[in-house]
Amino acid sequence: MAKLILSMETTMLKEIPLSKERTTIGRKPHNDIQIDNLAISGEHAVVITILNDSFLEDLGSTNGTFVNGQSVKKHFLVNGDTIELGKYRLKFVSEVPQQTSGADFEKTMILRPGAAQKPASLPPAPAPAAPAPAAPAAASPAVPAHMSTSPGMTPPPAAAAAAPAAPALPLGAIQILSGGNAGKEMELTKTLTTLGKPGVQVAVIARRPHGYFITHVEGASRPVVNGKTLDAQAHQLADHDVIELAGTKMEFFLKG
Repeated sequence: MAKLILSMETTMLKEIPLSKERTTIGRKPHNDIQIDNLAISGEHAVVITILNDSFLEDLGSTNGTFVNGQSVKKHFLVNGDTIELGKYRLKFVSEVPQQTSGADFEKTMILRPGAAQKPASLPPAPAPAAPAPAAPAAASPAVPAHMSTSPGMTPPPAAAAAAPAAPALPLGAIQILSGGNAGKEMELTKTLTTLGKPGVQVAVIARRPHGYFITHVEGASRPVVNGKTLDAQAHQLADHDVIELAGTKMEFFLKG
């Protein structure tokens, strides 16, 4: 599990495991990481963790958020990154291989006419490998009626039943339902796909082994799925769910 190590100058203060999808940082007491310093905004930044990936977002703080000396609004965290908040430092530590890259995270689908065409950089998802056919069971030799099984004599083993292969996750896709992009589709082939309008409303869809999950990332209002506003936690999408995001309606569906 990834973690943040909080320090001030040369003094380490504490370690914070990133066990939640959203870890908030700020001066107010309700934050997961509270830093009681006037240089820190009440709600300064948030770290969103999905699978083995974490990314940082500045929440419009007064003094800004810096990573490795550079001012950032959004940043995909890699092992060893140092988040700088005034005199405080938060070092990101992760020994688990990450699922995606900063380049993947930055590719956001901008919802405006003509901009939601299927990206050429998204190759079709590879077809799942077919399970190897089970070897035919060898016929067990019949035991003559006059032969009884005596101690130390093992009867012929029965052929083991082949375990059914776990069904592969169907490829998910998004189809735009409203606006100038109505009818456009985008396949969700990446581990993380961001959707929305930066600075207005952004969400991320994570492709996990057991399904697709949508999480709010940026914006004062949260996405709406089937008429219900999402909370801070990841929400698992079902086939034909209707998502309302950044003023656009879209349908999530599974491709058979």
